[in-house]
Amino acid sequence: MMNKEMTYPIKGFNPHTFIDWEGKIASVIYLPGCNFKCPFCHSSALIREPESLTTVDYEYIKRFFREKRGWINGVVIGGGEPTLYEDLPALLADIKSEGLLTKLDTNGTNPAVLKRLIDEELLDYVAMDIKAPLDTRMYSNITASDADVAAIKQSIDLLMSSGIDYEFRTTVVPCFLQRKDILSIAQTIKGAERYVLQQFSPKDTMEESMGEVKPYSADEIKQFAQMASEFVKNCFARGI
Repeated sequence: MMNKEMTYPIKGFNPHTFIDWEGKIASVIYLPGCNFKCPFCHSSALIREPESLTTVDYEYIKRFFREKRGWINGVVIGGGEPTLYEDLPALLADIKSEGLLTKLDTNGTNPAVLKRLIDEELLDYVAMDIKAPLDTRMYSNITASDADVAAIKQSIDLLMSSGIDYEFRTTVVPCFLQRKDILSIAQTIKGAERYVLQQFSPKDTMEESMGEVKPYSADEIKQFAQMASEFVKNCFARGI
C-alpha cells in the first residue's frame, strides 16, 4: 500500500528562509493550484501549469527536517491556496509530529477549513491575504475570479477571535488599490493585531501587462501604513 505521505502534491520546497516567518528560520512547502487568478501573482507556474513542476517527495523533506533538527524552527505551507487540499490537516499533523511549528499562507476563502485547522491545533501562525475592500465586484476584478467576500469576512472574524498568532496582508498594486481602499480594509480589520502592506513587484507576474505598472514609492507605502495604524495595532510595510 502506498504511504499516505507520498500523496501530498508538493510542487516546491525552500529548505530555509529568514523572510517568510518573521523571527523564525523556516522551510516553505508549496502546494499547487488556486481559486484566484490575481494578475500580479508571482506563482504562475504553480497555478497555471503545476503538472510541469516536479513533485517533491515528503519523505525527502522529512529527512531534511530531521537532519536540521534544532535549527529549523517551523514550516510555512504556501501556494497556490493550500486549503484546497483535503490532506492539508494530515500534512500539518505530520510536520507537527517532527516537533516543528506551522504557519499557513491563505487567501481566506475557506473559513470552514481554517476553523478545523485551528480547532485541531494544527496551526501556530496564519498569514491571510486581503486583496481589496470587501466589495464583491472589486474583489472579483482584482482576483480575476468569482470572489465570495462573505467567506473572506468570516475568515477575518475567525482569525481575530481565534487566540492564535496571525497577520493580514495586502499587496498594494497601484492600478487596483488606492489610499481610500487601504483605509477601507484597515477599517474592516479594526482591532487586528498585525497588518502588513506589501510592495508590488512588476517582475515575473501572472499577466505580462503587469510589468508595465509602476509600484508606489516607499514613502507612499509608509504613508498608507501610518494611516492604517489608526485602526490596527501593528501596521508596517514590507518589501520597500
